Amino acid sequence: MSIPFNFRLTDFPVEAETLRLEVREFLSTALADVPKETRAETWYGADEGFSRKVGERGWIGLSWPTEYGGSGRSAMERYVVLEEMLTAGAPVGAHWIADRQSGPLIIRYGTPEQQEKILPGILRGETYFCIGMSEPDSGSDLAALRTKAEKKGDKYIVNGTKLWTSGAQRCQYMIALFRTSKEEDRHGGLSQFIVDLSLPGVTIRPITDLAGRHHFNEVVFEDVEVPETMLVGKEGDGWNQVTAELALERSGPERYLSSYALLQELIKEFSERNDYEGVTEIGRQMAHLTTLRQMSVSVAGMLNDGENPALEASVVKDLGAVFEQDLPNIAHRLMDLEPDVQGNDFQKYLAILTQISPSFSLRGGTREILRGIIARGLGLR
Repeated sequence: MSIPFNFRLTDFPVEAETLRLEVREFLSTALADVPKETRAETWYGADEGFSRKVGERGWIGLSWPTEYGGSGRSAMERYVVLEEMLTAGAPVGAHWIADRQSGPLIIRYGTPEQQEKILPGILRGETYFCIGMSEPDSGSDLAALRTKAEKKGDKYIVNGTKLWTSGAQRCQYMIALFRTSKEEDRHGGLSQFIVDLSLPGVTIRPITDLAGRHHFNEVVFEDVEVPETMLVGKEGDGWNQVTAELALERSGPERYLSSYALLQELIKEFSERNDYEGVTEIGRQMAHLTTLRQMSVSVAGMLNDGENPALEASVVKDLGAVFEQDLPNIAHRLMDLEPDVQGNDFQKYLAILTQISPSFSLRGGTREILRGIIARGLGLR
């Protein structure tokens, strides 16, 4: 049986490696006062001031076309910027989603009015987006969503709830998938909208995790009037738009670098030890990391070439989540130290990653959904 995956060895162009040095120099100054505990949170962390600095450098919308205000640089160069920021623990969470997928969605499907109104703020690092896909009682079955947007005159009246909405508490907008009509095909009748979260009837309720962190939210819509001018593309095209976005959401370095700070600390701890088990395990994890990176870079290369590597992106996201979630357990076993936010650097990193790593297999699509996509790609279902 032929394997439908199209991973291929991909190298960074010279201009990307030159840019890498620029980003490192910038971060050495911009992150000078950022605590290690904040860096350990990687892209969970958000700092609006930092986002504005990144916007000033032209590194938000780096690969967007110049006619939309972007820098017109390659997806490989954007990858380098993100990789350097994540390995350094930069707090990119504020502008993150808008840069990665909301902006590109509006460029591809949005009206000129939407583009003129929203894109400049994203590029400055001042306009932030969250994603409204998951809903209560539908699990990971996106096609089962029930939030309705009913057309009345020049508005859509929206009622329903979105769940696990990352960062909604600090965002001005949501790209939301609503049901606009009933169709026999469950994927039909779905449409995407740009929703101003300050509209009357929108309520954002925090979901605080066991560690006391507020990252996820429940967003409730009660008779919210969304102007028809905020429909993205054509009514009923939502499913096709969403599936095109998922390759952007699931394949980047954020899918395997969330635990990188802990791995660095583990390497530091064992660099001066004559410990065969520890050194062997670190070597194994570095081999996993190197492989995942090459797979992710391969997807970036495909995106750069205008391809749609949705299947390959699902593989990267699934394997990356396993890698990220295993590291805290491995580190705990090797060091035989308990997680402690008041302890040494290793214990602080271990505590933070132990607390947040369960969510790694939720964000961007659960493991079960991803493996279903992969199974279909292999012709197994």
